[in-house]
Amino acid sequence: MIAVGTGVRIVLAPAVMALLLARSFTAAAVLFLLAAATDYFDGRLARRWGVTTRLGSFLDTTADKLLVTTALIGLVAVGRASPWIALIIVGREFTILGLRAAVASGGRLLETSMLGKWKATVQFVAIALAMLRPDAVIAGVFLDQWAMVIAAIATGWSGIDYLLRYSSALRS
Repeated sequence: MIAVGTGVRIVLAPAVMALLLARSFTAAAVLFLLAAATDYFDGRLARRWGVTTRLGSFLDTTADKLLVTTALIGLVAVGRASPWIALIIVGREFTILGLRAAVASGGRLLETSMLGKWKATVQFVAIALAMLRPDAVIAGVFLDQWAMVIAAIATGWSGIDYLLRYSSALRS
């Protein structure tokens, strides 16, 4: 069974991009946060009802990556995110997607770590802040820009953690 939230994230990703490019930042943030919230509820309900599957897990993480990547590209296009931060985050996401495939080819499952879950939450918050850009400046830098740096650090850290934990899949 494919969770509804996975489909919602896939469908809303281009809508978020369109709203960002139209500079409708509040509407983009609302849609983005709605889509991001479905990730939490999908996982919680699937575990509670015992309906998790490999396909569902793969599609869920792919939908998250699509939503985050699309939002970051839109934010870079409108000057609200650094291309370097976007490269770190998107590069990690594709790397771990490849690692997930390598692990699966060996008959194993790359299970989402707590660090990976925290990374997703930090990314969702940073991206939403960049869309809303609150008028909060710390040391001459907008709050959302600091949040993006934190998201890039958390993203890199969790990526290294996955690569270290599942490095055997890359050697086989």
